[in-house]
Amino acid sequence: MPTSSPTAPATAQWFALHTLSGQENKVKNYIEKFKKAEELDDAIFEVLLPTEVVSEVKNGKKSTKVRKLYPGYVFIQMVLFGEDKMLINKPWYFVKEVSGVIGFVGGEAPAALRQSEIDEIRARIEAANGKEVPKVQYSIGEEVKINDGAFASLTGRIDEIDPDRGKLKVSVSIFGRFTPVELEYWQVSRVTE
Repeated sequence: MPTSSPTAPATAQWFALHTLSGQENKVKNYIEKFKKAEELDDAIFEVLLPTEVVSEVKNGKKSTKVRKLYPGYVFIQMVLFGEDKMLINKPWYFVKEVSGVIGFVGGEAPAALRQSEIDEIRARIEAANGKEVPKVQYSIGEEVKINDGAFASLTGRIDEIDPDRGKLKVSVSIFGRFTPVELEYWQVSRVTE
């Protein structure tokens, strides 16, 4: 594999790293922690692990967890090639040898991601930032059981869905009349048949 000197000026590009399942955080943290010790601050700039917060209800209790948008992948902005288009050894081997890294997407000839791909990833991160996404997606007309609140144990039909607020408008039959009730996603569950 032809190489170039690490001092060759070049521009940083984004690459995708394939990681072992469940090792994404470990890989990201290791690279960020040890890039300075390995004197790679001028070669490795940003490590990106896109996530979103997901909520679900188990046994009547709401829980939230962080879910990876791209499981098994970490994105890294780095200088991997010199201006002569030759691979730079030091950052290449540092990243490849991180425990949990399978390798660069593209193998021995990693291809940089297009800026539009990184922009799309960042847009997904921004869209998920500060919002809880329900693990279960509902549709209008679907029958649900209410698990929490004043109408617990009743069933109703979904009339409206507001994904931005995480709310559902559910019609519940009370005393023979349908009454609209606003509930959060986590307060209902699908009626099993």
